Amino acid sequence: MAMTTREAFEKGTQTFNAHDMAGFAEVLADDVVFRAPGGMGGQGKAACLEFYGNWIGAFPDAHVEVHGLHIDDDVAVEEGTFTGTHEGVLHGPTGDVPPTGRPVTLDYIQVLRFHDGKHVSFNLMFDRLLMLEQLGLGPAPGG
Repeated sequence: MAMTTREAFEKGTQTFNAHDMAGFAEVLADDVVFRAPGGMGGQGKAACLEFYGNWIGAFPDAHVEVHGLHIDDDVAVEEGTFTGTHEGVLHGPTGDVPPTGRPVTLDYIQVLRFHDGKHVSFNLMFDRLLMLEQLGLGPAPGG
């Protein structure tokens, strides 16, 4: 029996926070699609695992805290905060960012769609400029 939308969402969050990419893969549809700021996106389980695995590789202490979850049938809207310390290479749309050793705290919203207990799409939204500023790579706040 397929997981409910809530169960699939919770398993995805738990496995991400545990840095368990094999467990995370279990709740992804083979043709999953994702979008993220900076024109990042892709299709397929391998591409999705690479994208989310990149965050864990760049931020070995990566953690998300969900503040709000709104579910309507097969759609979940997640409000949360990502925290981590940039200790690995972050692969981005404009090139690789070497480790800065700096912590980041980013609020995000993610819209997820599910089918038969599997994630079929992610649409992640967060402030890229704020992240770059926290990494010491963007303009200074107020500047």
